[in-house]
Amino acid sequence: MSVTDGHGRPVRDGGLGRWLARIAPKTARGELAIALVPDARMRLLNRSYRHADYPTDVLSFPAFAREDRSALRRGRPGFAREDRSALRRGRPVEGSLGDLVIATGVAKRQAREAGHAYEEELRVLALHGLLHLLGYDHDDAKDRGRMARAEARLRRKGGLAAGLIERKRPASSKK
Repeated sequence: MSVTDGHGRPVRDGGLGRWLARIAPKTARGELAIALVPDARMRLLNRSYRHADYPTDVLSFPAFAREDRSALRRGRPGFAREDRSALRRGRPVEGSLGDLVIATGVAKRQAREAGHAYEEELRVLALHGLLHLLGYDHDDAKDRGRMARAEARLRRKGGLAAGLIERKRPASSKK
């Protein structure tokens, strides 16, 4: 697991990589790259990949082909040309789970709003992103709460007070 500034330079991560490796489910096998980037960079990525013109908190780029091949044609952060070629053919990149990109400014604001440390927010976002890399999708009706349950179980294992899904769910729908 590597944590960089988005340009391949290692950054101080407050133990984020070790923490995520410790609490990750056994199905999470392979290399994971986490890039901590400024909000401006995240805004560009979010606009390019999700057509949303704002900096989101975390983006996940799985190391296997998805339906949206247009994103693969544009390239993905952290992957070499030969890896993208393998993805186009529908094969996983050998030994890789994928990439996570976290917006540092958004993470700092969310940490203040949640009343916890920036390092804890990085953990919340990394866990959420990892679950997306593993195929969970809370926005898909077929998920039926699977991702929320997995996030709750793993965040408890990792000592987090709340997960991202739980925090963002409207108060009327919380149990």
